[in-house]
Amino acid sequence: MRAVVVRAFGGPEVMRVEQVADAAPGAGQLRVRIHAAGVNPVDAYIRTGTYARTPSLPYTPGMDFGGVVETIGTGVSRFRIGDRVYGHARDTHGAYAEAGLFVESDLEPLPDRASFEQGAALGVPYATAWRALFLRARAKAGETVLVHGASGGVGVAALQMARAAGLRVIGTAGTPEGVALARAQGAHAVVNHREAGYTDRLLELTGGRGADVILEMLANVNLDRDLDLVARYGRIVIIGNRGRADIDPRKIMGRDVNLLGMTLFNTTPAEMVEMHAALVAGLESGTLTPVVRDRLPLEEAPRAHAMVLEPGAHGKIVLVP
Repeated sequence: MRAVVVRAFGGPEVMRVEQVADAAPGAGQLRVRIHAAGVNPVDAYIRTGTYARTPSLPYTPGMDFGGVVETIGTGVSRFRIGDRVYGHARDTHGAYAEAGLFVESDLEPLPDRASFEQGAALGVPYATAWRALFLRARAKAGETVLVHGASGGVGVAALQMARAAGLRVIGTAGTPEGVALARAQGAHAVVNHREAGYTDRLLELTGGRGADVILEMLANVNLDRDLDLVARYGRIVIIGNRGRADIDPRKIMGRDVNLLGMTLFNTTPAEMVEMHAALVAGLESGTLTPVVRDRLPLEEAPRAHAMVLEPGAHGKIVLVP
């Protein structure tokens, strides 16, 4: 079968499509025919070899996918051959391929109303958004949430689930297309963060009070500004960061602000069950509908890794074997 293989950590060019041997599932494993694989910023960080968690070389990147169960190993009870599934393989990787072996806990049923590409857009972005909103920030109906980068994969997910949960939702985006997408995906108001005075506009939208919850995708750029935009007793969840941040701790003290860090890799098994039960229910009801931006062949994995780190994202990038 064809798969993207990384034999040395480095830039996007280290990813090459190769012919690799098929493997039969062992105990507790399933072989899944992959119809689409999601591309996440964390995939690119891991590929460089500088991320906190790196796999043994060689490896096939990719944690998110949509596909069909082909073969089942002993001890598997939740799935049958032919089942449509989406995957979130945090530890095994392997989604950038025509097929892969995964453990049962890596998989969830993919409702018929969702495409395989949408299934590939779920694992990292939607689980990240759910954990940030409801497990870290404890957001609740009636509160106001500010979602930075609202047109990206995590941002779109956060808009959809926050709106469905009864929160007032404000988003930021960096292009007219991103602003339009954020509005279409449920934001009550969207501000272009490339325009002068956008922070003043964000404060105006909350009547000067600030947001109860802020989801921050680029803390090294925005965190000190967030401290001017958060309400008293508010919570800022740091989801993404690419460097050091210079902040004034007095802003945290004066408003009793909670700064909350998170990474999806710290999710407990119980939290995983809770999150994915909610995601499947949202797919079934239609409140969650992943937006797919680009569909690229496996051979364009290097291009996909460059694109996923570019500013101005609007929707999800998937690889189609």
